[in-house]
Amino acid sequence: MPRTTLIFGANGGIGTALAQIFVENGDQVWAFSRAGTRIAGAQNVVVDPMDGTALKAQLAQIDVPIDQVVVATGGLHDAAGRGPEKTLRALDADYMQAMFTANTMVPAMIARQVLPALPRNRRSVFAALSARVGSISDNHLGGWHSYRASKAALNMLIRGFAIEMARTHPQHICLGLHPGTVDTDLSRPFQANVPEGKLFTPAQSAQYLAKVLERAQAGDTGKCFDWAGKEIPA
Repeated sequence: MPRTTLIFGANGGIGTALAQIFVENGDQVWAFSRAGTRIAGAQNVVVDPMDGTALKAQLAQIDVPIDQVVVATGGLHDAAGRGPEKTLRALDADYMQAMFTANTMVPAMIARQVLPALPRNRRSVFAALSARVGSISDNHLGGWHSYRASKAALNMLIRGFAIEMARTHPQHICLGLHPGTVDTDLSRPFQANVPEGKLFTPAQSAQYLAKVLERAQAGDTGKCFDWAGKEIPA
């Protein structure tokens, strides 16, 4: 029986590539985005994940057990085009709020609707794109304060969700995923210092992440892993 896989942010580079991979693997794929997608072989759904009523209504239309959910949303720039701060003097409340909305609140609101709908008697996975810079213990450079903090907050939510889900869904796995540096609009201004061979296409990153998801076990729940399957410290 084919798996049912939900991809949020399916109009982005990584989200689109992941949706295509799972379609090719024979999954029943539901591709969610605000802007709409045209992914062949998937159920393409337009929805604002911050609209809980609308999202709940869309999920109610899925009449098969949900096996896998990947949240491929996130942001590094705000609507005004501002990017990561280099120093604390550049901290701005509006930019910080935009980062927490995109990187923390959106995945949290998706989880709020999706996690209770997962089956209790079988393996299921919920994964959200995080970032290595969200690791507190691995922060040796400083800077990027709002983005780092928003991803660290996401990692904490993932840990909390994993603990709560374990009480009712013992086979569930809740993960953070670091996709590496991917050649998308989000990373383009910061690619100059990426080592040779470490700038991935969306398709490459998605292939790596799909393997991490496939290999994930119950003991991995609540943790964050990079594209190579290595655990990122909290």
